[in-house]
Amino acid sequence: MTQLKPTLLLSALTLLLLFVSCGSKSQITIEGTLADGAGKTIFIEEMSPDARIFLDSITLDKKGHFKFTYDMPYKTFYNVHVSNDDYVVLLPDEGSLITMTGSYDSLSLTYRIQGNDDSQLLWQLQDYTNSGTRTLRQLVATDRHNADLLDRGEISQREFDIAHANTDSVYLATFSEQQQYVVRFIEDNLGSLSTLIALYKPFNGRQLINPEDSFEIYEGVLEGLEAYLPDNPHTLSFKNQVERTRFQYARQ
Repeated sequence: MTQLKPTLLLSALTLLLLFVSCGSKSQITIEGTLADGAGKTIFIEEMSPDARIFLDSITLDKKGHFKFTYDMPYKTFYNVHVSNDDYVVLLPDEGSLITMTGSYDSLSLTYRIQGNDDSQLLWQLQDYTNSGTRTLRQLVATDRHNADLLDRGEISQREFDIAHANTDSVYLATFSEQQQYVVRFIEDNLGSLSTLIALYKPFNGRQLINPEDSFEIYEGVLEGLEAYLPDNPHTLSFKNQVERTRFQYARQ
């Protein structure tokens, strides 16, 4: 059998090590354990600027555990979801290990993660949104209860109107608080792709940051992304959106 010369063997080993190193540099791992998840399925998608790309469906083991490994093509978002309405958005760095816990039956409301900074930022954003969602649900429940009392004649129309005006006032205050939080979040994290998620964050079906009222925030997000991630596909796509919107405003 032909034997490699020491110099050739060393070169071959060096190339092998370089190949392994390059192959693993962009690899990310997402794993977790979800209560009430044994035998159930989660779905993982890559969120490109243009579409959601299905990557895998994973059946959780009897302990509710799952593990997903993937070679990330560029820094981008990943959607881990149990249904179309119940999902978590992650933003890994190259080589990230992200660990998730929570409840399968209410993933977005209960999840916690350990991992890279940008995914932690998105968790903080979602956690604050969850607090507003809980307030909103309480307001809706209060309005329904008062409507039932009105139907049964247990309160007057005037009493109902006063109670409804109060829930409306709390809703508007909650919307404003959510809006202010998102603005601060963006200002504190310019240059992070997490600002794109914050920018389009809705509350009760209404976008918190409206470009017609706050276009300067959109321009600030773009400036930050161009400074830190100029060649990222999300930055380039967002730049096109901002330029189209700027052109539309210029024609008005």
